[in-house]
Amino acid sequence: MTQITRLGVILTDRGSKYAVSGAAVQTREDVDAVLQDLKSDKAYAKATHNTWAAILPTGALKADDGESGAGMVILRMLERAGLGGHVIIVTRWYGGKKLGGDRFRRVQDATRAYLDHIGYRVLT
Repeated sequence: MTQITRLGVILTDRGSKYAVSGAAVQTREDVDAVLQDLKSDKAYAKATHNTWAAILPTGALKADDGESGAGMVILRMLERAGLGGHVIIVTRWYGGKKLGGDRFRRVQDATRAYLDHIGYRVLT
C-alpha cells in the first residue's frame, strides 16, 4: 500500500475546514486504495467532500465528490506542476456558510500547500 501524506487541517474559512492529503499512484486501483485508506479515518469518512485528481500513465482522472468544479482545480494545478503518478485529495468539512467562488481559492490554497510540502512548484 502506498504511503499517504496527510497535512491535516491547513486552513479554515467561515467555519469550513480544509485538509489535504496525497500519495504516489500509478493506476485507478491505486487511487481507490488511497481513498479507501484515507476514509478509514472516521473524520475523513464523515467529511462533506473529498475531492481529488490524479495524472496517471493512462490519463488524467478527477472527482468532485459534490464540490462542483473542485477536481478540475486540483487537476490543473497538477498539470502546471508537472506532477504525474500522484493523487491529491482536498477534504472539506462544511462550516455552515456558503463560500461561493472562494471555495475554489481554498482548494487551490490546499493543493498549493501540498505541492510545496513535497517540493513541487506550480508554474503560473
